[in-house]
Parts: sequence; C-alpha cells; structure tokens
Amino acid sequence: QVQLLESGGGLVQAGGSLRLSCAASGTIFNINVMDWYRQAPGKQRELVAAITNSGSTNYVDSVKGRFTISRDNAKNTVSLQMSSLKPEDTAVYYCHARVIRLGDISWRDYWGQGTQVTVSS
Repeated sequence: QVQLLESGGGLVQAGGSLRLSCAASGTIFNINVMDWYRQAPGKQRELVAAITNSGSTNYVDSVKGRFTISRDNAKNTVSLQMSSLKPEDTAVYYCHARVIRLGDISWRDYWGQGTQVTVSS
C-alpha cells in the first residue's frame, strides 16, 4: 500500500506565507507526477500545481508567481511554498501522486487526507 501524509496547513493573514509538505511511503517503485489540488467549499477540486519526476512544473494561472512546487525524488516528497496568500486561496489542499508499486505494472493514483489552509482578510 502507499500512503501520502501532508503537513503544513493552518491559518494565515492575507499576504502571508505557508509551506505544505507531503511524504509518500510504502511499497513504491516509482512516482511519476506529484501535485497539489485544492477544494474550497461549494467548489470543485482544482489542480493547483504539478511536478513530474524530471522536474517539469505546471501551475494554475491564479497562483503563478506566488506558489512554488518542489520535489525530492530520493525522499518521495513534494512541497508547495505559498506566498502572497489571498483569502481566495482558502481551501482544503490535497496531495496526489501517480505511483507504480513494487511488483505492479500499472500506474495508480493516491491521495492524501487533505490539509486546511485558511487565509484571513
């Protein structure tokens, strides 16, 4: 089995910063993409930032220039540095990874439990 454990959420004032971290553990052979999604109340879950195992990144337009995703392939971790936070960034943030497990032949999607980020105005 594969587990994703997130940390780093919390309450911050507008303009502040937070860093989210996610560690993948278990019977992992390889991880393709690791990314962060978020879901605000009453809204659909959206992709915030993604990073491949070669380091290519992608961001939703609303966070470009403010958020930075990074990854440590040796430790199977991904982080999201969030700066200049806005109230509209308030959401539950979920870590996601596409993984091949040891002995498996298919990529599978795994999710963290989510961490709350609240930005006050």
